[in-house]
Amino acid sequence: MRIFTEKLREVLQSVLPITLLVVLLHFTLTPLETVDLQRFLFGAFLIIIGLSVFLFGVDIGITPIGKFLGKGLARSNSMKYVLGMGLVLGFFISIAEPDLHILAAQVSEVTNGMYPKNLLLVVVSVGIAVLLTLGLFRIVYRYPLNKAFTFLYLAIFGLAYFSTNDLFAIAFDASGSTTGALTVPFMLALAVGVASLNRRTQSAEEDSFGLVGIASTGAILAVLILGLFVRSDEPLSGSIPASAATVTDWFAPFLHELPKIAGEISLAVSPILIIFVLNHAFFADEKLSKRAFRRIFLGMAYLFVGLVLFLTGVNAGFMEVGRKLGMLIAGMESSIPVLLVGFVLGVLVILAEPAVYVLTHQIEDVTTGYVKRGIVLGFLSIGVGLAVLLSVVRVLVPWLQLWHYLVPGYLIIIALSYKVPSLFVGIAFDAGGVASGPMTATFILAFIQGVAEITPHANVLLEGFGMIAMVAMMPIISLQLLGAIYQRNSVKEGL
Repeated sequence: MRIFTEKLREVLQSVLPITLLVVLLHFTLTPLETVDLQRFLFGAFLIIIGLSVFLFGVDIGITPIGKFLGKGLARSNSMKYVLGMGLVLGFFISIAEPDLHILAAQVSEVTNGMYPKNLLLVVVSVGIAVLLTLGLFRIVYRYPLNKAFTFLYLAIFGLAYFSTNDLFAIAFDASGSTTGALTVPFMLALAVGVASLNRRTQSAEEDSFGLVGIASTGAILAVLILGLFVRSDEPLSGSIPASAATVTDWFAPFLHELPKIAGEISLAVSPILIIFVLNHAFFADEKLSKRAFRRIFLGMAYLFVGLVLFLTGVNAGFMEVGRKLGMLIAGMESSIPVLLVGFVLGVLVILAEPAVYVLTHQIEDVTTGYVKRGIVLGFLSIGVGLAVLLSVVRVLVPWLQLWHYLVPGYLIIIALSYKVPSLFVGIAFDAGGVASGPMTATFILAFIQGVAEITPHANVLLEGFGMIAMVAMMPIISLQLLGAIYQRNSVKEGL
């Protein structure tokens, strides 16, 4: 009960600021309809309860499973076993991620079925599986992270030159969509499990991070490779689908979303549990006690309930309000309010991302408190705030394109990776994947789409694609800068 109370207090500190900001905007700049405000407030309540229960479930469910499987992979001393398990885990974790299903459905809709949902799901999941496996081998053989990311992003931008332009933003968004609230905790725990058997403590700390960043590049590469074979003669275009009817009952959207989300999360959780049970029964050298085994299943039950409540609150309560806020604020005479609100929303929304909590706690644990989670959260928030601000600028300025941001941004990232400690390189790239979670992919995406809908020259779905890519890029820069600061202070202190 004490642990749950601590989680609840942390979540309240994160979710209440954005809730109060929306309420403040309602009473000042952008009055909302009563039904929309009611939906938003009930959604905030579900997010607070759901996120608290989810984080409690992560601690006693998904983290022990990831560490158990990771240690088993490292102990096996079999390249074939690591290869097989990496491919299986990567594919099934990715293809069941709810955020990826949302993105794939949207891509299928805007391309009029040229890139079908199931095709995109399979292609992205194969890419994640292959790069997750390579990431595990990197930990085992301790290949330098900065060299790995240099090679991967050179391959990405080389492929982007030959691939279709339509898929450039979608490829980077797919990377963010595959690192959701369920996959990130599992990948982080898996990396810790594999790295923990390294006898050198410092190397084990460094190798604990970077797996999420490497795996997420698999989605980018896979979609760009798809673009080499499937091309469209006409550019993508689209608009926000009109609602079939005006919602008058604020509770109805929650009843509509709950069973659908419960089914998606069941699909996401089941493969992990099945793989764990089969591995424990037939392959594991060291068995868990019955008490530990039962505790893991209890944790997964908490995780399931918490994630369903959280995503229901986000999808049924937050998204519509985010879109309306974007339209109302961008419709003002001056562009300054929409820029300021976009930055503040980015700063606040990232604090409510469930996977962010898992990552920042792991950073503090692995570094035995040397890197404080509060400082990491601060740099992460500023990075995401700037990402949303720059995304709004891209909507407002007609000639700005996504590659104008991403190419120089990733050149800076690769250059910094050779200047900062290896630990911070892994932390930064993992944070890029973590930042683009369900809160960002729904509330902030809806806000940007609202801004684009009211801006005459903007294409809603084209401007919507690419926002997640920006949110995934900026934290990498901000946390590598944090690493440079820590390195300078360590030199001064003689550490």
